[in-house]
Amino acid sequence: MNDIVQYLMRHGYYVLFLVVFARQLCLPLPGILFLLAAGGLAGAGKLNLAVVIALSVSACVLADLIWYEAGRLRGNAIMHFIHGLSGSSPSSFDVTKIFEMFGAKSLLIAKFILGLDALAPPFAGMFGTSYARFLTFDCIGATLWAGAYAGLGFVFSAQLDRAVVFAQRFGAWMGLAVLLALVAFVCRRLVRWHRFVREFRLARISPQELKHKLDVGEPVVIVDLHGCPYHVSSHGGISGAIRINPHKLKQYEDLPIPLDWTKRDVVLYCACPNEGTSARVALALHRKGINHVRPLEGGLKAWRDLGFPVVSTIPAVSISARAS
Repeated sequence: MNDIVQYLMRHGYYVLFLVVFARQLCLPLPGILFLLAAGGLAGAGKLNLAVVIALSVSACVLADLIWYEAGRLRGNAIMHFIHGLSGSSPSSFDVTKIFEMFGAKSLLIAKFILGLDALAPPFAGMFGTSYARFLTFDCIGATLWAGAYAGLGFVFSAQLDRAVVFAQRFGAWMGLAVLLALVAFVCRRLVRWHRFVREFRLARISPQELKHKLDVGEPVVIVDLHGCPYHVSSHGGISGAIRINPHKLKQYEDLPIPLDWTKRDVVLYCACPNEGTSARVALALHRKGINHVRPLEGGLKAWRDLGFPVVSTIPAVSISARAS
């Protein structure tokens, strides 16, 4: 630690900037130790604490912008590269899930968590996070990170070795806190999901009831969840249905839902009697304000077994004209 302090005293702020910048590029340099040392020197009156934090935040954001652009342009290839470069491996929790669940907000704590600090910026680019949103959360996260460690060095300026030990414990406790929060979040989501699936299955519509509604001309929206058009041509589908791909729901996120869907029963079916796929799509429709969503009991197989008519072509929902 004394060597780092002496190095900073000789070379000043620009060394701190370069080390933090290199650390955010996943190079194996002790950025946290340099921050602690710079904070300690600020406490001794050798450096300015505000400049230390400002330079560190600038270095972080600049490096993160590079990874953000790389993730936006190259996606998965960049993720594999970072895994190899940073040496990060799956720990007690999956850092990928953290970003998938919390999105750009994970940038607020990313720099405190091994693995997530390297992966969050390119993930933001891959997931289409806007520049403004990315920069806002990344700047706040970088300020919290730089302020915490530089501030720690400032407080323990006379005992930097104690600050290093405290920083190590702080990182461990931060990781544990995030892990517990993630577990609680996942458990809550699972409970909600199972409750929704149970209620969704209670709303089943039988093939006979659907056939009657169609025969009397009731305005029912039927959604085919085969996904693949070749599957439809080989197994058939219900006349009047529209087809979406349940495995690529994200591509429909910006697609506006017709207003008349809110006043109709929306019936979902797939090729198998298992309604897990239908439940996922129903949840996505619920988020768009469509509440009258019902699964076809027994799926397409039950419809066919009763001898009800099927067609070999089902039009797909067009995603070419998304809402701006």
